[in-house]
Amino acid sequence: MPKRVRLRAPELRGRAWINTEKPLTLADLRGRCVVLDFWTFCCINCLHVLDELRPLEEKYRDVLVVIGVHSPKFAHEADHDALVAAVERYDVRHPVLDDPELVTWKRYAVRAWPTLTVIDPEGYVVAQMAGEGHAHGLDSLLAELVAEHEAKGTLRRGDSPYAPPPALQTELSFPGKVLALPGGTYLVSDSGHHSLVELAGDAETVLRRIGDGERGLVDGGPERARFSEPQGLCALPPEVAGRVGYDVVVADTVNHALRGVTLATGEVRTLAGTGRQWWQGEPTSGAAREVSLSSPWDVAWYDGRVAVAMAGVHQLWAFDPLAGTVEVLAGTTNEGLVDGPVREAWFAQTSGLAVSADGRTLWLADSETSALRYLAEGRVGTAVGTGLFDFGHRDGPAGQALFQHPLGVTVLPDGSVAVLDTYNGAVRRYDPATGEVTTLATGLAEPSDAVVISSDLLVVESAAHRLTRIRLPEEAARVHGPAHRTQRPPTDVAAGEFRLEVVFTPPTGQKLDERYGPATRLLVSASPPELLVEGAGAGPDLARRLVLSDRVDGGVLHVSAMAASCDEEGEFPACHVHQQDWGIPVRVTPEGASRLALVLRGLDA
Repeated sequence: MPKRVRLRAPELRGRAWINTEKPLTLADLRGRCVVLDFWTFCCINCLHVLDELRPLEEKYRDVLVVIGVHSPKFAHEADHDALVAAVERYDVRHPVLDDPELVTWKRYAVRAWPTLTVIDPEGYVVAQMAGEGHAHGLDSLLAELVAEHEAKGTLRRGDSPYAPPPALQTELSFPGKVLALPGGTYLVSDSGHHSLVELAGDAETVLRRIGDGERGLVDGGPERARFSEPQGLCALPPEVAGRVGYDVVVADTVNHALRGVTLATGEVRTLAGTGRQWWQGEPTSGAAREVSLSSPWDVAWYDGRVAVAMAGVHQLWAFDPLAGTVEVLAGTTNEGLVDGPVREAWFAQTSGLAVSADGRTLWLADSETSALRYLAEGRVGTAVGTGLFDFGHRDGPAGQALFQHPLGVTVLPDGSVAVLDTYNGAVRRYDPATGEVTTLATGLAEPSDAVVISSDLLVVESAAHRLTRIRLPEEAARVHGPAHRTQRPPTDVAAGEFRLEVVFTPPTGQKLDERYGPATRLLVSASPPELLVEGAGAGPDLARRLVLSDRVDGGVLHVSAMAASCDEEGEFPACHVHQQDWGIPVRVTPEGASRLALVLRGLDA
């Protein structure tokens, strides 16, 4: 076995611990394999990694301790109570270190969410992996570490330090979206209970539950069917529902699937997706049950099909229920805020959809850019929002207004748009006629969706596990709150020639997969674009010469890297895709660095 680099792991420091009875130290963990999962609960890629880690936590349960190190991006995520709720919402079953000041993040030189750092039983860092898709390589590495340290006598088996929180005793658990049904009742995606709930007209009384409450992908009647953290709900037009035999399309987010529900019987069927997460290079169109999806978060009937907010790959897709097909509607899979023709636009974890009364405009809550955006006449535009790192609570002209990670949008009777400004705990209103943003309500617990009821708005208060009515006022109070930027410190860089390198080492037993062309891909851009004089664009090499402008004070370098590897042995070698997007805030100074190295996967070989 190749000799590994051995770096002593820095101590874990933060504000508080969750899911454990006492603060943990590296000394407490000596003798165990440790995986630090640097995450933030807004990040869809981080949620994917939580799902990737679950089987490994079970497989190595007596020798592995996973510790989530929560390093917040948004101001709301730095609130300890919000983090406690998120840990419960996403069923995190390992200790979590609350690190709002990014102390441990800096000690481990982390640059992106998510990042995994592996510590061996003797307390040395042996690997660091950015992005998602590392489960296979991590499995191999853990097997090697267990064998090596068992032979050396330095492995200690035992129970996990995880201590579960008390179970919620509420009818709803982190509900996501709501749909008004023709009979005056409401269908709610009860995400934390992995089911759908029909509520009476009072929006409180439970009439029935669709799904048995266990996480899974199972079709059948209401007592047998299973979902996994369902979110968006879309009612089909009656004529379409009559032809296909189901009434509602459900974005079954963690199952990476679309499900269909027949309201009369509660019967559930799978409409689209394979149950596996989509990866770069896989088909993006074709028979819906044969194409993988990636964390569909919301759905809406638009232009004769079901528009799908494919949060996991920063795109919009379309599902045709009559043809039984899917295809990309807009977006490139690159994360950011870029307007233009649908095939060139960039999105950032779109999580809410709503359609204008005339059916011509699809409104989008683009959560990671804290933006309200729209699709109309084959082009994508932005009404409110500026980019990945700017957010806040500010009313006024659209060009100055700020949101904080909105998850939902609803079109109001006058044609204006209500934005469920989730991390501000507010409902905001954008008026396309005036270009003004106002605030309709504050003090809500992570509002994520809403429907209009006469002169009221029925709001999903996800973190309060309830639906709440608010009055739609004739005029809303204006809020002049602060603007924020993500607190990650910028990297000082020098103008002129600049070397960018992405480090990737295939996991043990794998090699770069070059059977069908280049095994790696690097895409580089900048905000503002003027920051990059040379070097923007896509190419196969993971190293590139850039030229940075001396006329721009700073900005964000956007780097997207992908590497494909395959097993070295076997008649039919398995293939694996490793990918990560970085948004690196930079400041141009004469004393700045002329080289930047980002780790996609490294240190363990």
